[in-house]
Amino acid sequence: RCTTIRRLIRYYMATKNNESAATRKNKRLPRHIVAIRLSAMGDVVMLAHTLRAFKAAYPDVKVTVATRKQFESFFDGIDVDFIFVDTKGRHRGLRGLWQLYCDIGRRGVDAIADMHGVLRSIVVRTLFRLSMYRCAKINKGKVEKWFRVGYNSQNSVPLKHTVVRYCDVLRDLGFEFDNPAPAVKIPRPNPMGEKHGIWVGFAPFSAHDGKTYPADLRVEAVRLLSERYDRVFIHSGGGAEAEFAMQMERTYPNVTAVNGKVDLAGELNLISNLDCIVSMDSLAMHMASLVATPVVSVWGATHPALGFLGYGCSPEGILQVDMPCRPCSVYGEMKCQYGDYRCLRAITPEMIVDKVDEMIAASHADAKAPSSEADASSKDSTATSSTSSTSSTSPTSSDAASTVDTAQAGGVQEG
Repeated sequence: RCTTIRRLIRYYMATKNNESAATRKNKRLPRHIVAIRLSAMGDVVMLAHTLRAFKAAYPDVKVTVATRKQFESFFDGIDVDFIFVDTKGRHRGLRGLWQLYCDIGRRGVDAIADMHGVLRSIVVRTLFRLSMYRCAKINKGKVEKWFRVGYNSQNSVPLKHTVVRYCDVLRDLGFEFDNPAPAVKIPRPNPMGEKHGIWVGFAPFSAHDGKTYPADLRVEAVRLLSERYDRVFIHSGGGAEAEFAMQMERTYPNVTAVNGKVDLAGELNLISNLDCIVSMDSLAMHMASLVATPVVSVWGATHPALGFLGYGCSPEGILQVDMPCRPCSVYGEMKCQYGDYRCLRAITPEMIVDKVDEMIAASHADAKAPSSEADASSKDSTATSSTSSTSSTSPTSSDAASTVDTAQAGGVQEG
């Protein structure tokens, strides 16, 4: 009897997963969706791009984001609600996941969008599926990413971006909308006071050594950046990272350690006011993409073609060196097989500073382009008005020309 029940459940699940796009389209669209993404911070930032485009296409559909409290600022300006997930307290363990299931259910939702695809979200999604809710989950493309490990080149076709994968989850629920446009720069408050000169950010750290700029090189990079720009802000976490940033702040008067001076929302506002930021494959790059700040992204063990480049960030800002071993992993967690992270050491501080110059120059040129076009159109309109003014103030010449033409026409007729 239990075997029969299990077979029926498997058949039902297979039927749900294999239903055609046309069938999904004909169903009534959900009116309240819960999007689950608990970590990591950069991936949560990318979800904001998706929800911005989705709410523009479906403003009447309610969206609730199930994530951690500290990530709320990433969704500023987007009409979404929140369920704050406390994995160390209320929502810890299996009992906590049942509590999360109940907390979400009390919101009156009718669809679940699993943007995470980890054990916690799978358990919650399965509970809702067994309760006959509409559910969709992210396809991370693990197999195609695995095939790229140890093999990539400049001619490789980039894999689907994570932001687009998030969009596909919502499309599986029956919605149709375009991929998000890159973020647009909007004024934000500056937590570091009035800005004078060129400000640059430097975020050399990451959760893994394969995505962290080597210690001796980052010291030299800070020196070069501080010599060339008016202010340099070092973005870091706590512990040894914060100690490095404080050491650089004590060494160079125009260098500021950001950690401890602003919260996550304040750091996002600061990045918005920078002229450019240097970042590894880490949070700072994705935060910059959210506020349309130019990025110089440094890549070592990972690769931008795997779909993790900051959404909307210019490919011109990518710094990487092709090597037979790159990428050695998808997320950068693998230890270097040579022990020296030569993929990162091949990117020198001088290369970083030169690329920053290039990105700032391009950004300033783009900022001037609209005003130049406006000036050109203004000159054209002025010239046009001057021509028409000249014509209207010279009736004698035009009348004379008209008289000559008339006379010539009369002569021809007479002849």
